Amino acid sequence: MGNANITLPVEAKAAMSVAREIFADHLLAMYLHGSAVRDGLKPQSDVDLLAVIDQPMTDAMREKLVSSLMRISGRHPVSPGGPRCIELMVFLKADLSESAFPARSEFVYGEWLREDFEAGGIPAAAVDPEITLVLAHARQEAQPLFGPDLDTILSEIPDDQIRHAMREGLPALLESLHGDERNVLLTLARMWRTTVTREFVSKGAAADWAIERSPEHVAKVLLRARDAYLGKIRDDWADCPEETLQAAAYLRHETWALLMPE
Repeated sequence: MGNANITLPVEAKAAMSVAREIFADHLLAMYLHGSAVRDGLKPQSDVDLLAVIDQPMTDAMREKLVSSLMRISGRHPVSPGGPRCIELMVFLKADLSESAFPARSEFVYGEWLREDFEAGGIPAAAVDPEITLVLAHARQEAQPLFGPDLDTILSEIPDDQIRHAMREGLPALLESLHGDERNVLLTLARMWRTTVTREFVSKGAAADWAIERSPEHVAKVLLRARDAYLGKIRDDWADCPEETLQAAAYLRHETWALLMPE
């Protein structure tokens, strides 16, 4: 790995072994990103991985990769001491060398898709603004498990594409607030900070930044989200639906105002 201070999660080792078995010589590189390399895995943190291949996946590859990952990835929410959730995105090297918008992935696995996978669904290649944001963030921090540094494969993503991706992603974030309060609030805080500073930071750091700049009723909700993210309190939002909605609306408003085309 590129950083000797990072402990490689067991789920990353297992996923890398699966990827090598399925892709063989067509697997060019694999990267760890997200909390594991940024500021340490939190109680509910996913193990975030990117894989780069040099040819399109076959249907057989997709089916085998899904079934293998379902066996090694923990279900959400994870149990203490149990396996963590895996999020794996597979990219064609040719797609990473261009700065097309939205970005294209060859395959995505995440626990939010498990129900579909259990019903027989197999992920196809897709283009999505959210993938653009994942790549922009990963380019800043990803550590190679093997292969070259990501910035030698992935071209720099223009700032206007990052802003465009956030504009397109904001409505869907608010729609998914119920049932995913902590993650949505912290993602909104991170978007707000990124629009101001042009930096990608952890959800905890973004929450701290946003708390200092928010009115008291919003800061209180953000503090709750941050502490739930850090595992200090229970991640339960049943007692404050209106306060949570108001906080999310405030964060969305502040971010949207900065993202509007000049």
